[in-house]
Amino acid sequence: MTIRAYIGIGSNLDNPVAQVKEAFEELEYLPDSILFAKSSLYSCKPMGPEDQPDYVNAVAALDTLLSAEDLYRELVKIEDMQGRSRDGEKWGPRILDLDLLLYGKNRIKKKDLIVPHPGMHERDFVIIPLAEIAGNISIPKLGKLSGLLGLCENHSVKKLVTG
Repeated sequence: MTIRAYIGIGSNLDNPVAQVKEAFEELEYLPDSILFAKSSLYSCKPMGPEDQPDYVNAVAALDTLLSAEDLYRELVKIEDMQGRSRDGEKWGPRILDLDLLLYGKNRIKKKDLIVPHPGMHERDFVIIPLAEIAGNISIPKLGKLSGLLGLCENHSVKKLVTG
C-alpha cells in the first residue's frame, strides 16, 4: 500500500534554485515511489545565523512503498550526491536540505527520524508551500493545515517566478 509522504526542500548555497530543481528531479527517480506534486519555489530569510544567503524552499509530495526509514535514507543519499556537508553549524548555510515532513498519518520518533517533522508548524517556509500542494490535510497532533496557515507570519517568504 502506498503512503503519501511530504518532503521539505531547502538550499542557500551553490545556485539554490538549481539545487532545489535538481532535488525535484532526483525525487522522481526514487525506487518504489512516484513524485505526485511539487510546490512553487519560495525565497526566505535564513532561520539560523543571519549572516548567510537567503534560502530557496519548496515541498514535494511522494506516493511511496518505501518505509519511512528507507525513504529517509534515500533523502540522505540525494543530499550527499548534491554535495551536502554535515559538519556545519546548526541552521547554517547548506547546499541542500531534505526533510521528511510527513509520512501518511504516521507519528515516528526515532533517534534520526521524527515525523511529523518537529517545528514544521512554526516555519512559514514549510507551511506555505505545503498548503500549495496539500490543501487542507490534517497533520498528526497539529490539526488542519489551514489552521496552521492562518498562524503564518509570512514576513520573509516570497514566491519565486522561475523558468
